[in-house]
Amino acid sequence: MLRRHRHAARLTLEQLAEASGVSDRTLSDMERGRSKGPQHRTVTALADALRLADADREQLVELAREGRLRDRWARPTGLCELPRSVDDFTGRAAELAWTGELTHAGDAPGAAGVRLVTGSAGLGKTTLTVRAAHALRPDFPGGVFFLDLFGMSPQPLPVDEALGTLLRALGIADQRMPGDVAGRASLYRSLLRERRALIVLDNAASEEQVRPLLPGGGAGKALVTSRRLLAGLEGVRRLGLGPLPLPEATELLNGILKDRGASDDGPAVWRLARLCGGLPLALRIAGNRLVSRPGWNATDLAARLTNEERRLDQLSAGDLKIATAFGLSYEQLAHATRRLFRRLALVPGRSFDAALAAVVGGTSIEGAWDALDELVDLGLLQDSTSGRYRFHDLVRLFARDRLREEEPADERDTLTVTMTSWLVRTATAAGRWFEPGYGPPGRFAPGLADLSSPEEADHWLRVNVDNWLGALRHMASTGRFAAVLDCAESMHWFSDRWMHAPHWYEVFTLGAEAAASLGDPARQAAQLNLLAWVHLVPREDLETTLRYTAQAMDLATRSGATTQIALAHHQAGGALRRLGRLDEAIVSETQAAKIFKANGDIDRYCHCLGALGTCLRDAGHHTEALEQYLDLWALLNDDRSGMTPGVAAFTRPIALARIGECLGLLGQRAEAITKLTEAISLMEQARLPVPQARSLETLAALLADEERTGESRHAYARAAEVYEAVGDAEASSRCRGLADAAP
Repeated sequence: MLRRHRHAARLTLEQLAEASGVSDRTLSDMERGRSKGPQHRTVTALADALRLADADREQLVELAREGRLRDRWARPTGLCELPRSVDDFTGRAAELAWTGELTHAGDAPGAAGVRLVTGSAGLGKTTLTVRAAHALRPDFPGGVFFLDLFGMSPQPLPVDEALGTLLRALGIADQRMPGDVAGRASLYRSLLRERRALIVLDNAASEEQVRPLLPGGGAGKALVTSRRLLAGLEGVRRLGLGPLPLPEATELLNGILKDRGASDDGPAVWRLARLCGGLPLALRIAGNRLVSRPGWNATDLAARLTNEERRLDQLSAGDLKIATAFGLSYEQLAHATRRLFRRLALVPGRSFDAALAAVVGGTSIEGAWDALDELVDLGLLQDSTSGRYRFHDLVRLFARDRLREEEPADERDTLTVTMTSWLVRTATAAGRWFEPGYGPPGRFAPGLADLSSPEEADHWLRVNVDNWLGALRHMASTGRFAAVLDCAESMHWFSDRWMHAPHWYEVFTLGAEAAASLGDPARQAAQLNLLAWVHLVPREDLETTLRYTAQAMDLATRSGATTQIALAHHQAGGALRRLGRLDEAIVSETQAAKIFKANGDIDRYCHCLGALGTCLRDAGHHTEALEQYLDLWALLNDDRSGMTPGVAAFTRPIALARIGECLGLLGQRAEAITKLTEAISLMEQARLPVPQARSLETLAALLADEERTGESRHAYARAAEVYEAVGDAEASSRCRGLADAAP
């Protein structure tokens, strides 16, 4: 503008300098933009020399004033200086890249010029944002400013004080600063609209505290950290920070220990990192303890941390204490939420839902939801889209410590009894859904989880297995044998639906021990027969199967339990068949079928018919085996047979697959492929992965014989996936190799 007015007045630099008394060097710096904020008396002298009218004169003076203000912004104030970044910062490459996107964010309002990093205590939110801010400093010539909002303290930084501090850091003198929050916020936003500055707002307490501190669009950007989710903030990009993956956690520990002067065993450092749960604060504490004690090594400290009772005590170094970090969040909770938080430490498994939380907290389901939301909001619990919650391992230990400190032992014991009883009763009710003739478990006491269908019961048993199994163990250890035995018995039919699960041995062992303690040989025989099944199907330990069936047979014979005698014959028949003792197997299965038929137990009679068909197939009598399976198929589809519909639906796909296998063995491959394909689809619907995998492998071989190579390769690959899902690595590798070998 100065140049434009000089040219309009037809003056050279030297002529204007002579007329105004301002040196030509100063005039040149002003016109080239080197001097953007000349003093007021200089500008007034120039306006007089140029004989500017009032409007032009006022505009020139105002531009100089704004230039002086911008010049003041550029001068360091010493306020809100960014903390130093740690030298051994490790990992978080994706998170740093995410924060780096701030440099490319547009200037328009709502253009994601704010990045919000949330997460629980100890995850390194501040360390990450400080690291990112240092890296971004060259992209923000207007300055990088850091402000701790003290969100976890009893008195977070008031908004007016936060705005005052930031405005001073941006160069605003106290006499020019508005007294009210709205005025300060407006001035703050106007400054950031033109100034490319980065504001780091650490440890925000609430939306109300941080909202006035955010840029309103323009050149200024912000990075915000908070333990709370701050779900009410609009127009921000969010990052939920999680623990470090184990490789990065180990790398961080090694980085802290690198100048220690003593070598640490690699596996011991890895174990120490795992015990710290990937929390950078815990890793920092562990590393600092080792660095400050040259006589220690990682093996020693890992051994100390292995003891859960003292792990939190060991994770302290100077003024760094992991329990203190968690405690700041705990103190933010309402009284009822604190109580639920510490009581959730009693849950046996790694995850839980709101129904179990309501039982533990002694509250309504609505009250549990509210408390769980508060715990998630503060990062003390992790949630998932499936409606389940879980602790970080170290947070669980903190909750357990709070429980011991704040609730008497007798109340803890009462709560444990209430929770374990609820879990075991619910598991028993869920298991009964699958027992023939039992019907919906509506006869159970009210207050259990809502299990209004077999599908809901199946889902509950699977996702809560760690909880109800832990409760079952506790009940057994405290002598509540009747409830333990009821629960183990209720799992008889459900275990067929989830036969690859690893816990059935423990469930039925607890059941057998409970029956023995109750002096009930018939029920003990039933549990021993189930243990025989465990070793026959999931474990394939055939000699152990025969040992259990012998024990069951003895107890059942002495107590006159004909059903258990028949079941012992049936389980023994399965083991004998796999051992190649086919004649003995046929005898055992025939005896079992005879007893079941005489007892009117059509469900188990059908199982024996299927087993006899398999014995005939293995003996090479393929036509007879097919006839046996076709008879079974007719019985399964006869509404007048008396068979339980649920058992028929479960058995039907297996029988259909056996028919397909026999047809294939008889050379009728096209029909065999059709039957197996249909059976596999039914098995997938019924969630029967083990027979599904075997049928897929059989189907793949038949397709290969028919030179349907692509379909065969796909079937082998699918079989490999299902085998892998049930933990059969050998079978999975075999099928994957056959899929890869297909031309």
